[in-house]
Amino acid sequence: MTNEPEVFSITGAQTSLSQDQSGRQRRYLISMGLRTACFVGGILAEGVLRWVLIFGAVALPYFAVVIANAGRERGNWFGSGDFVSGNTDAIEAPPTTLH
Repeated sequence: MTNEPEVFSITGAQTSLSQDQSGRQRRYLISMGLRTACFVGGILAEGVLRWVLIFGAVALPYFAVVIANAGRERGNWFGSGDFVSGNTDAIEAPPTTLH
């Protein structure tokens, strides 16, 4: 355990390009390591597990590339900011009149 204080980000600035590329490379290498494990496991396993592992070995490259290429825009997948309603009149109940 280190005694270094926890650092909080107080800015909306993006991470540096070198940090972004490093993170994407790390995610890709982890995915490819998992693919290699699936491939070796598919050779050694029997039955249904063999086919699941082979499917994983075939499908993982696609997902690894998609995840690795989700670079700079990653981290805010649900839009560019908080939802702010501009027109509240549309959600208010209409006035009622008594007859």
